[in-house]
Amino acid sequence: MYSEAVLDHFHHPRNVGEIADASVVVEASNPVCGDLMKLWAVVRDDKVQTVKFKVAGCVPSVACGSWMTEAILSKSIKDLAALTPKDIIWALGDLPLASHHAAALAVDALKRLLAQVRISG
Repeated sequence: MYSEAVLDHFHHPRNVGEIADASVVVEASNPVCGDLMKLWAVVRDDKVQTVKFKVAGCVPSVACGSWMTEAILSKSIKDLAALTPKDIIWALGDLPLASHHAAALAVDALKRLLAQVRISG
């Protein structure tokens, strides 16, 4: 049902946890399914230096959060605005249609992070 990449990110999620001295902390939720994702990031010199996440949700939500945190490390804030749910779905080797909300949740959390960076920057 899930790709090897999805299962790998679910069983071995990258960047899980919190950052005590994060420059940005955001939360996003999907009111339809109830999944919740929280991101902590240290942003310096217009780049994500460190990022951690926690998610309360389904297998795809954990996988999407894990993949997304890897993808945004060391990237410029400007470049991150282009990331879409389709990018995450493609990178994870596809998701069932009913699980596309997980990629949308990860991108929503990222967009909130970017908005906070712009406000505080």
